[in-house]
Amino acid sequence: MNDGSSNASSPFTLAVCAEMVFKSLPVVDRLKRITELGFHAEIWDWTKHDIATLARSGAIFSSMTGYVIGTLADEEGADELLRTAKQSIPIARELNCPRLNLHGTGLDGQGLPVVKADKVTGAMWLKARDTLNRIAELGEKEGVTFVLENLNETVDHPKTPFAKAEDTLALVSSVNRPALKLNLDLYHAQIGEGNLIELCRRALPYIGEIQVADVPGRMEPGTGEINYKAIARALKDMGYRGTIGMEAWASGDDETALARFRDAFTV
Repeated sequence: MNDGSSNASSPFTLAVCAEMVFKSLPVVDRLKRITELGFHAEIWDWTKHDIATLARSGAIFSSMTGYVIGTLADEEGADELLRTAKQSIPIARELNCPRLNLHGTGLDGQGLPVVKADKVTGAMWLKARDTLNRIAELGEKEGVTFVLENLNETVDHPKTPFAKAEDTLALVSSVNRPALKLNLDLYHAQIGEGNLIELCRRALPYIGEIQVADVPGRMEPGTGEINYKAIARALKDMGYRGTIGMEAWASGDDETALARFRDAFTV
């Protein structure tokens, strides 16, 4: 692990999504800047990248999207999710990336659900749990961890099934297997639910990673309404020592945005 200056006074490992900062640079150069500044790195859809080039970048990867297509709650979609999750594992190994991210359904280029849900039925819940059991079994067999991310329906991802943190927590806790954890995204949770510190406390045994951005605007901590300093102190006090990833746009200068992120989680 790169124990750079960003983590010297933080109990957390700090990571930055390379898809959202230093946008004027090619991705490999974004990764190099993120690494030089002492952060781990995250990417989205691996099919859109030259993996060999990314592997040579020197970046320490924290997470990546762990499937290409698929959905949790129908038979054909579940099979596609498993098939493309299997395809993602060798890529994760090449990048030495420990966590593979999942959603309730695949998202299109605008972040909209490929399979929309006006409501989630009991049968869909049971099928989603079955699919995640299969995913957890795959993760255990292959030695990787899949993480299920909550989203928000109000602003970014309308009609996404199992979007709320309450939904993802219910599913992951019901499966309760070591290769399936939560990617608890506090930006999405603030929009959808709020009560973030208590949410973190209830979700703590199942958290694989926490992602952050401020509300409104999905920019770095300190630009909106979320008191990330208080959340950082609470996470430290409750014993969380994992990764916190900034999945946010920079409100202005990228390096300033990353410095604000670092400051928010230096406690």
